[in-house]
Parts: sequence; structure tokens; C-alpha cells
Amino acid sequence: MKPLNSPCKAHEADNVIHSTSRRGFLAAALTGAALTLAPVQFAAADSGTSKNKTITGHLDTGAADFVYLPVDVPAGVNKISVQYTYSRPQVSPGLLNNACDIGIFDENGTKLAGKGFRGWPGGFRSEFFISAAEATPGYLPGPVGRGTWNIVLGPYQVAAEGMDYTVNITLDYDGPDGAPHRPLYPAQAIAGRGAGWYRGDAHLHTVYSDGKRTPDEVAAGARARLDFMVSTDHNTPASHGAWGPLAGDDLLILTGEEVTTRNGHYLALGLEPGDWIDWRYRARDKGFKQEAQHIRSSGGIVVPAHPFCPYVACRWKFGYDDADAVEVWTGPWTADDEYAINSWDSMLAQSVRSGGRWLPAMGNSDAHSAPQVIGFPHNVVHAAALSRDALLEGIRNGRSWIAESADVSVDFTVSSSGRSAGIGERLDAAADSPVTVTAAVSGVPNGVVRFITDEGQTLQQNLPAAGRGTITWVTTPQLAAYVRLEVRHPMADGTPSNGTAMGTSLQLGPMAALTNPIFLGAK
Repeated sequence: MKPLNSPCKAHEADNVIHSTSRRGFLAAALTGAALTLAPVQFAAADSGTSKNKTITGHLDTGAADFVYLPVDVPAGVNKISVQYTYSRPQVSPGLLNNACDIGIFDENGTKLAGKGFRGWPGGFRSEFFISAAEATPGYLPGPVGRGTWNIVLGPYQVAAEGMDYTVNITLDYDGPDGAPHRPLYPAQAIAGRGAGWYRGDAHLHTVYSDGKRTPDEVAAGARARLDFMVSTDHNTPASHGAWGPLAGDDLLILTGEEVTTRNGHYLALGLEPGDWIDWRYRARDKGFKQEAQHIRSSGGIVVPAHPFCPYVACRWKFGYDDADAVEVWTGPWTADDEYAINSWDSMLAQSVRSGGRWLPAMGNSDAHSAPQVIGFPHNVVHAAALSRDALLEGIRNGRSWIAESADVSVDFTVSSSGRSAGIGERLDAAADSPVTVTAAVSGVPNGVVRFITDEGQTLQQNLPAAGRGTITWVTTPQLAAYVRLEVRHPMADGTPSNGTAMGTSLQLGPMAALTNPIFLGAK
């Protein structure tokens, strides 16, 4: 890599040109899916001054996943500021245009899951700063230490014409650091709340990544209809320290992250406050398994998110061996949710055939901004207490169901010979013992209740206009290894949903409620 300095020495700002095409200079080091450019040098300066450099370059289509721009930061720097732009050429319909994220690692290095991470809100912002006392949302405040920092470009879409980029770096030398930032983390339990069913949304974004709501606004929206929420900004724990003053006896706030890789997204739920999960790997690498182990070792859970989302890099490619649950319903019900629920149901059938572990379902809003509704949908979890550990245990064990709103209520049980079981549990009964399945539903006017087993839909019954009803059905463990409940709205034209109809289009309306299964028979 050959830097070209500005010929005008009277200017404080130097211009550096990087050619990072496949024909790039030999000084660039390409390792795996990362490209490291030649370092940018800054000289020491007097207090009260600033230094600026502008770097330009080009990336060809097929560029590395991550392009590292080393910046040698001298002693005495109190603030680093970065601005970036990239070209967006006209492309033919159906082709992808350029899209590029940005983040930064400090002098502690760029090692996978290392200690150098200082921020990554993706492509939501075109500029950011970091100082000891404060930082742009999505970035971590702290001293700007002497050493090699790395600005990281993430070109996840590169058009055929390639991508031209410009990065502007400013270092400020302003004297002593300000008072260090002190995060205020939320409590991980609410005292006095015992066993019961608790409602919560576990996929929410704020201005600390690509959301438009502040933490105050997200907490207010959750408090209006839920018992708990999980903060899951993309690839950063920067918002964790903002939640402490917003939690209370009426709202438990847990900390997490939506880990956004090139082969799918997943939720790291119940992270220790301030903990960070790396995302710089693909399904062909070992990073996901390593990070999943880290999440679970600290008490959290791993949940693939919107696994059939059609957007670039969203569709889940890592498999489910290292997952604790799967998000099968994300926001308002759409076609990708239908794919997710059918795939999940097939996995349930496989688990009973093999006697292996089964994967519980979750549903979350993934709300970023208005008009997206916080809690549409959300999880209703049976937990021993309103605490991080108890809620995660309830989700991990499938002791939960999904509701589109707090207006929807479901009581779903099975019974035989004086014994009963509920959602996520097993009723140990002889293969030929009659088992009564009962669902009491409210809040879904003219809805359709469906009982689904490993054989498929076995019962369908309409609810009245009042939206309330109790439905029963009798089966045996030899006929049904499990039974789960769906409640659907009518079709768009007002006609009832029909789960066994054939035709050119699906004849099922949007989901209103969905339960995890109840298993029948000896394990």
C-alpha cells in the first residue's frame, strides 16, 4: 500500500489514497475475510490543537468482509472523530447497490472477541466520536490511549462498479481528560415477584444502533404493556449503561445484543451488563460456536433471529446445534414467519423421532422506530421469579407462548387420569391412554383455533365475534407425540382461516397466538 501525501505542507490535513482493489499494492495484508491497509500516521501536537487526515480508496466487488484502517494515535489525544462516505452508483433493478458499515477498535487490538472493541452501530451513522467522558451512541466512552487504533469498514454490498470510500479522521489534543463515563446498569431481578406468567419483548433497538427511539422511549413503550424487555442493539453493548435509571419495580430490563453476521442474525439474551459479543465470522468459520459458548457460560441464551428474512446477510446459515431457542415470529406476521414456523415444526417432529433435544420458539417485535409497536409480538414466559435467570430458564425450557398483544390470553393444558401438563412440559401417559387437550382463548374476534401435532393439524374451530372460547379435543400419546396451539385471525377478506385448504395461496390469516408444544407419553 503506497500512501500519497498532500504536496501542500501548509495544510494540517494530509490526504492518503488507498487502492484496495484486487490489483492493490503489496503492502496490503489480506488474511481470511479481512483486509488490513497501510497505517495512517499522526504526529504529536500541542494541547488545544487538532490534527486531521483524509483517506480515500476503492474496493472491487467481492471485497473482504472487513477492511481495517490502522491509525497510529500518539500520546496526548483526548478525542478521536471519524466521518466517512462511500459511492452509491446507479444500478439496474434487481442488483445490489453499495452498502458499508463502520466501527472502531482501540489500541487493545482487533482479535476476535478481544478487548479492543469501541463501537459498531453499522451504517446508521456517517460520523462518530469517542472521548473519555462521552461518545456517539453505539460507541464506548473511554480514554483515547496511545497506540494503533483500527477503523473498520464493513462493505457488505459492493456494486459491480466497485465502491469508492472516503474516511476523515480528526484527533483533538485538548488537555486533561474529562470525568470518566460511569455506566448505570439495570438490576437483574425485581424483588417480591414470585412464580407466574410474565410478558416480555426480547428484541428491541434504540439510537445506540439503527433504531430511532431513545432508551427512554423504548422503556416507556415496554412499561405500558410488558413486565420485562431485553435491549438488543446491533453488535454493541453501548446502551447497557443507559438502562439503570429506566428500570423499576414495574419493568425488568435485561441486557443483550443482536449479533449481526454475514450469514444471519442472532440474539444474545441476558448478557452480563457491558459484555460484548463478536460478529466477525461466517458459517464456514468457528466464531459462532465460540461466541455461543461464551454467552451460555455467563448465563445467557442464544436465539437465531428472523431466520428466513430475505434481506442480504439476514437468512440463518449456522444451523441450530448451538441455539437455545429460535425466533419464529418477528413483528407483524409475514411470509418469512410462515416459513419459520413450518421449519420449526419439522424440527419438533425430528426431535421426537430421535429422542433428541427440542428447540423452543420465541416471538419478538424487532421494533426500531414508529410505527413499529413494542411488544408486537411478545413472549409470555412462566418463570419462578421476575429475574434474569428465571426468565431465561423458562425460555430455555419452552415454558412460554407468543402473543400479538397483551389483549390476547391463552390457557393451554393436557390431562389424563388425574394428571396434567402445560406448555413446554410432558404428560407421562401410556401410549393408548385418552388425553384431553384444552385451550381457553380470549382476545381474538372471529379467530380460528388450531391444534397441531407431529401429524399436522388435527382440529380447527372458529371463535365467536367476542373472541373468547374454550376448545377441547381427545387424543392418545400413540397418535400425538406433541400438541401445540395456533390462533389465527381471519383472512384479509374476512373469511375464516383454513389450515387444511389447498389452493394457489395460503388460506391462513395472520397469527394472533402461538404456543410451544406439550409432549405426550413417556420420554
